[in-house]
Amino acid sequence: MLPAFVDATHCLPYHLTSTGRAVADRIVNVLGYDCPDITYSPVLYPITSILLHFMSEEEAYMCLAGLVGSKEKVFINQTKLQHEVTWKTVMQIAKKHTKSAISYFQRICPGLKLERVFMDWCWWILAGLPFQHLVRIMDCYFHEGIKVLYRVALVVLNLFHKECQSNNEWSPDNIKNDIGNALIKFCKKIPVSPAKLLHAAFSIRGLSTQYISRIFIKTEMLLKSRSVLNSGSKQLIKSRSSDNLPTSQSQVNIQMMSHTLTIRELFTLWSWLPVRITMYQPVLLYTTEEHGCSLTTFYVRVEQHEPTLLMIKTCNNEVFGAYCSSRWFERNVKDDKGQRQAYFGTGETFLFSLYPERAKYPWVGIEGDKDLGHSSELFMAADSKMITIGGGEGQAIWMDENIRFGKTDGCKTFNNPPLCPSGDFEIRVLEVYGFVGI
Repeated sequence: MLPAFVDATHCLPYHLTSTGRAVADRIVNVLGYDCPDITYSPVLYPITSILLHFMSEEEAYMCLAGLVGSKEKVFINQTKLQHEVTWKTVMQIAKKHTKSAISYFQRICPGLKLERVFMDWCWWILAGLPFQHLVRIMDCYFHEGIKVLYRVALVVLNLFHKECQSNNEWSPDNIKNDIGNALIKFCKKIPVSPAKLLHAAFSIRGLSTQYISRIFIKTEMLLKSRSVLNSGSKQLIKSRSSDNLPTSQSQVNIQMMSHTLTIRELFTLWSWLPVRITMYQPVLLYTTEEHGCSLTTFYVRVEQHEPTLLMIKTCNNEVFGAYCSSRWFERNVKDDKGQRQAYFGTGETFLFSLYPERAKYPWVGIEGDKDLGHSSELFMAADSKMITIGGGEGQAIWMDENIRFGKTDGCKTFNNPPLCPSGDFEIRVLEVYGFVGI
């Protein structure tokens, strides 16, 4: 018996003998026992089969455990939600990077639902491509993560579209009834070598890890938000993440150290956090009361933590801040051209106000599927002179290098009002919280 997370229709052996298949079964079973959090992962078995062509049972198991436990890069989806978010992310990326192919499919099949095509996107590669192609692709995948498969899927779409226009085997009459199955059949006869396929995949421009992550987070938040919408209502139900409250010791620590948070305000903030984050305990990483007013010190103490809660108390006693989804260290990360990105972060970032008003201002992108402009995706920015959160026709939070003065405006990223009435403010206390165990 294989674990429940395995898809029995896709236990691909890749020419393994019966003994080899028994070893693959054993590895997957042990992994399921050791990793009970895996609830749905249909690609895990095929990857196991591939690894067994090149290494021992013990080495294959250790590699899989590393892939499953990786925090630096995404390799293997482990839940149905992650699986759905992934194929919908591929679909959104394809709409931008393979427009001609998508338009062609929709033209020859007016009633086509793209979702049915993209649900099986990974099987174009894992079940369709010849083994010599697959080995080369997986070699890159083990180094770069799942984004390699995204690139290959886009090339497959473009090649298939090209063949449809020049090869009668893939004429509209032959493929319009089942484009998804036709794609897998096409992959079995793919007309390019492994080297050319990979060269085309890595020649796609504008497909950075940051861009993919932004699309993935937006898709994930849309799926989660829809699951808690009142019927017909566009207002999100209050998060139930307050079910996992900070421990009594954490509450005592915050009461003793914090100059910005009361226990009541802590509980309010806790109800706004992503549910997975509420499983961890908050810890004070930086406070101007103890560590001084310097961006250099701020970065030393905070930049490697993800996520963080940034709390500001002004000299007029206003209290507001932001949940920052990415590490502040990303201000140093360079893009494919070797240039530092001005803005970074993901759509999980949000603003909040605790006093005099209590309000949460999430990213505008979770409100619908419409394509947002660049000015609506300016989450976090920082350098040696300032910190900014939110942008587009204003900066939601801006602070100077001495962490003394700041300003707040409405911005397009969060559609927020100024977080304090005057707009300009003087900082009495800045506190930054991380989460233990992440």
